[in-house]
Amino acid sequence: GCVIRGAFHAMCNILHNAETARNPRTKSSECLLRKHMLSPRSFCSFVLLFYLVFSITVAWAQTASRPSPYLFVWARSADTSQPDFLAVIDALPSSPMYGDVITTVSSGIPVNLAHHTEYSMPPGGILFANDYTSGLTFRFDLRDPRSPKLLGVFGAAGPYTHPHSFVHLPDGHVLATYQMKGPMNHAPGALVELDGEGRLIRSSAAADPSVEKFIRPYSLAVVPALDRVVTSSADMYKTDISHVVQVWRLSDLHLLKTIRLPAGPRGVEGVDSSEPRLLADGRTVLVPTFNCGLYRITGLEGVSPSASLLYDFGGMTCAVPVVAGHYWIQTVAKLHANAVVALDISELSKPVEAGRVTLGPRDWPHWLALEPDGKRLALTGYQDLQNQIVVINLGESGSLSIDPLFHNSQSGDEPGIRLDSKHWSHGGSGSAVPHGVVFSLP
Repeated sequence: GCVIRGAFHAMCNILHNAETARNPRTKSSECLLRKHMLSPRSFCSFVLLFYLVFSITVAWAQTASRPSPYLFVWARSADTSQPDFLAVIDALPSSPMYGDVITTVSSGIPVNLAHHTEYSMPPGGILFANDYTSGLTFRFDLRDPRSPKLLGVFGAAGPYTHPHSFVHLPDGHVLATYQMKGPMNHAPGALVELDGEGRLIRSSAAADPSVEKFIRPYSLAVVPALDRVVTSSADMYKTDISHVVQVWRLSDLHLLKTIRLPAGPRGVEGVDSSEPRLLADGRTVLVPTFNCGLYRITGLEGVSPSASLLYDFGGMTCAVPVVAGHYWIQTVAKLHANAVVALDISELSKPVEAGRVTLGPRDWPHWLALEPDGKRLALTGYQDLQNQIVVINLGESGSLSIDPLFHNSQSGDEPGIRLDSKHWSHGGSGSAVPHGVVFSLP
């Protein structure tokens, strides 16, 4: 009370002196705080409110700028008799163990196509990771990163099979794309809502033969501000091609529109849409295709959205991107010219390349994960990258550079780490192929 009262009188004196300097005719020592109806009690409340807001802002800024201490890696064993597993890697740059595998936890089932995890670590600490070929999804408890646990396994959602991608919702439920209906690849799948344990809540069929006969829900972007979800369409088994994205109402999963992507100058830009992403404004969605077109979805707030070609990366295969502020960062695979490319999309009508990491002729980039503070990326891929994880630094101007310190003894002189061990913590051994990678929360 004395401190607050003293602060109050000090503020009075400061304001009175300022008023006197501005108006020498001021004779009254009446505090301007009182003059403006601010009592000592109100002043106390103001100080406390200011302190709380300031403290929260500082804490948020400190958290946002802290590096993630761990990297979670979902991998399949090169030896198909061994199960998929999740590896925990030391990702703290200041750690003497930076780049080392801390521990691993087995899926318990030798199914061997460890594929997508969620794209970022959900706040609850429970990560979904699927094995596409088996159609099984594994739930890992990562709340204690040094002691990860397998919580359970789930498969089909009613008639829908082969889940592909997942996004956690604020209420703890999970939206998932299921590629097909039934055990064989004969019919389109669905957009599915699951509870936190993978149990079916509801689903909505993706079939829309009046627009496209071949639809296979692949990945998704959730747009809460507009009550929308955008899904892509591409077949993991490559039995046919697709040309669409689909827009749904988030609140009831009603399919609003199936949009056929227009072709670009190459004629193939709109084939097999891949990974929709929501931009920083919370309302704009861009969708790349595996043929390296980048499309903008407009009119999402209405019932008749459309798509237009925004940019062409010109590659053979473009896979998982991330959005970091006003940068769209994309994996691009070309013959003898593989790269990770950062586009400045601050002016959406005029995307400009801001940075690039050029990879080796046999380094086929595929998956990107963004650290929560937006300063680092983790990359996995195929061919010479197939058992490797590379960390890429993101500069303020969109520049990209490989982190040479993220390294282990299996990597030799090359950057990044290789998943290869004579003995994994879970009991397996040998080489492993990472796919989904997620940074821990700070």
